[in-house]
Amino acid sequence: MRLLVLGAAAGGGFPQWNCLCETCRLFWEGDERVRASTQSSIAVTADDENWLLLNASPDLRQQIVDRAAMRPSATAKARAGALRSSPIASVLITNGDVDHTAGLLTIREKQNFTLYATGGVHDIIAANPVFQVLDPDHVTKTRIVPGSPFEPVPGLTAELFSVPGKVPLYLETGTVDVGEESEMTVGVRLSAHGRTIYYIPGCAHVPDSLKERVAGADALLFDGTVFVDEEMKEAGVGVKTGRRMGHMPISGEGGSLSIFDDAKIGRRVYIHINNTNPIWIDGSEAKKTVEAAGWEVAYDGMDLSL
Repeated sequence: MRLLVLGAAAGGGFPQWNCLCETCRLFWEGDERVRASTQSSIAVTADDENWLLLNASPDLRQQIVDRAAMRPSATAKARAGALRSSPIASVLITNGDVDHTAGLLTIREKQNFTLYATGGVHDIIAANPVFQVLDPDHVTKTRIVPGSPFEPVPGLTAELFSVPGKVPLYLETGTVDVGEESEMTVGVRLSAHGRTIYYIPGCAHVPDSLKERVAGADALLFDGTVFVDEEMKEAGVGVKTGRRMGHMPISGEGGSLSIFDDAKIGRRVYIHINNTNPIWIDGSEAKKTVEAAGWEVAYDGMDLSL
């Protein structure tokens, strides 16, 4: 099984286009300790020919240009029987956030693929008329029930499971239930050839059931949005805490840094990293802290082959 990180950043990417927080400022000033990153998305294959795209980033076109494995190929052409073809055979959306769905508009040009999501996320997509550009003659929309394994591409098994989260920001009304476990925010178990990866780009907290679920995995890609819960406020760019946004912090009380220590996971990788997060900075105390705890920091082009 091979996994490519197409984008490691949270919504807005890194640097965010209009931001002068400390980490973004370093990039704008040319500091070599930071590198740019597109918005969160990964791709997985079990045969190096048919790829599953997990979350369609607004930066998807650039991600395809940057990664040779994602570009049109003779193999994809032969499979499709057409000049317009792609190694991306299917797409799986884990929630309805803009940074996970907007890229669907990039792959609307008569490309055959299956779009997988929970019923709730499919309903969000169906309710927005702009997504009618996904031609039903080419895009098969399949509703997945959490807990039911399926094969999105040959040789790869996926299973969705609910994780604590919330509805997308643009659907928030009144009091928001942050931390509910529903089909609006899911993690994904990916398995092939005896190997297992968990992908959880958004998670409000980690219940014991989630720790038990991921125990023994070969790799875990987990929500690394903010380093501290009050990060947005401390950076001067927002008032919401990480938890209010549906993302648990890395450090501090109840953080994710040590919560999986007893799970015996092969590789632990932070992904979906906000532009304010100091783990973007090579040599920073924050990055040293996560690395000392056995975590890696995802980056665009990171290649996990298991």
